[in-house]
Amino acid sequence: MIVSHLNLTDFRNYETVDVAMVPGANVFVGSNGQGKTNLVEALGYLSTLGSHRVSTDHAMIRQGRDSAIVRARLENGDRQVLAEVQINRSGANRAQVNRSVIKTRELPRYFSSVLFAPEDLALVRGEPSGRRRFMDELLVQRSPRLSAVMTDYERVLRQRNTLLKSARASGVRGDQLSTLEIWDERLVEFGSLIIEARSQLIAELLPEVAAAYSAIAGADHEASLTTLLSILSTDSRDAEPELDEAATRGGSISATDAGEHFRAALARLRRAELDRGLTLAGPHRDDLVLQLNGLPARGYASHGESWSFALALKLASAEVLRRESPSGDPVLILDDVFAELDQSRRARLASAVEGFEQVLITAAVLDDVPAELAGHIVRIRAGAIEEDA
Repeated sequence: MIVSHLNLTDFRNYETVDVAMVPGANVFVGSNGQGKTNLVEALGYLSTLGSHRVSTDHAMIRQGRDSAIVRARLENGDRQVLAEVQINRSGANRAQVNRSVIKTRELPRYFSSVLFAPEDLALVRGEPSGRRRFMDELLVQRSPRLSAVMTDYERVLRQRNTLLKSARASGVRGDQLSTLEIWDERLVEFGSLIIEARSQLIAELLPEVAAAYSAIAGADHEASLTTLLSILSTDSRDAEPELDEAATRGGSISATDAGEHFRAALARLRRAELDRGLTLAGPHRDDLVLQLNGLPARGYASHGESWSFALALKLASAEVLRRESPSGDPVLILDDVFAELDQSRRARLASAVEGFEQVLITAAVLDDVPAELAGHIVRIRAGAIEEDA
């Protein structure tokens, strides 16, 4: 799959812009603050319904405007698709494919991309919430139906937490809170599906991460992934738990097994949850531990190792998506990546990505981009295409 044309209206600093793209490498060059990252952010949003820079959609709407429009023409062989999303400051966002209205959450089934940016260093060094978001966004790209499951889980979680807080305030305990059991079952129903899907995803990512890290770093380091499940832990603190060894899980877990462990955890943690007014087990509290040579990368990896690990996660994601996608390779987006790498790692990364159907690269300085990737060059200045070569 490739993007042949991108049109933006009132998106970030663009009043309107049209950009033509080609198969292979496309390089967006411009000084900081000119708008090159805004272009790839728009495409990232089209495939994940989220931004790698901000947590709310409103920040992407041009100041003083009520909405922003992202429109992309996608090509896969002889097939063309026009995908559009309107991001609204008030009211629900709207989406269309080939001018027909669709549910916004269905957009990822039409366009697949993997974006790597400096912010992704937080996958290695940041909090568990970022790693959960990484897994869930990739899951939705693979199977858009899981978006509804995740939405249902978050809704039930909010309702259950509200009930727990109300019970704490009123002093209700034990069997008096029979309503909680109803929410328990719904939480387990949706949560078990998420746990199963995440565990299967990690099992598939593991060999790809190891191969990608070796290709990028060129060092004798073994990169691995370990899942930590809160439903297997005895930790009941309010904060993101440093899960104990019992919560470590290798390989995949079925929804049935996850459901059994989930119910047992809720029963075990019932008193602590009532005391705190908070749900203390479930996929909303799980983590993905990244390891180098058996040690947690968070806290042990150097800056270069952390950067390479985060990039390996994204390259592994792209490999998993391309392996099973009927629409070809995902579009690979590298946002301001090469400036952070030394010459040898730049060359290795170029070798790792040149086989993808389309690679979009942003750079402040063209010389930072390896010559083999400096194909179609688009120069950006002050929210406008200055030159297209």
